[in-house]
Amino acid sequence: MLHHLPDVELAMREVLRVLKPGGRFVFCGEPTDYGDFVARRLSRLTWWGASRATQLPFLRDRWARPVDELAKSSAEAKLEAVVDLHTFDPDQLARLCLRAGAVDVNTVTEELTASWFGWPARTFEAAVKPGALGWNWAKFTYRSWLGLSWIDEHVLEPVVPDELFYNVCVTGTRA
Repeated sequence: MLHHLPDVELAMREVLRVLKPGGRFVFCGEPTDYGDFVARRLSRLTWWGASRATQLPFLRDRWARPVDELAKSSAEAKLEAVVDLHTFDPDQLARLCLRAGAVDVNTVTEELTASWFGWPARTFEAAVKPGALGWNWAKFTYRSWLGLSWIDEHVLEPVVPDELFYNVCVTGTRA
């Protein structure tokens, strides 16, 4: 949610104003600078490849969305740049919360390899005809995401810098 707000520090001050003393705020799913950079490039590459490959004659009937739908979807995707106003460095987000008056501020990051898989998978799903992928695809993508999330949390989080993960969550309290 924070990445959609024009003035994040002002919004955080307002959050702290309405919390009772000792009240806690939690914001999750905020894109990191690097995570967003990678996700957008993976998505663009996947969209480019999938939207062209499915137009090949031997794939078109089963997989292709109509060209006008693809164009509309591309136009709608460009709106993300209008509503996604910020990406965050986890440490800078924590400092912003402290400047706004929060105490006991902590950040946690999540999704590294899970986002490298998830963004292209969702983009591919959007590029093909609805229903073409089926239940086995859904199970495959969900289980893959779960497995990669486990690897991210248990293997990579202890050794990979926070700013490389896709999402940052921030929490803190009002003094």
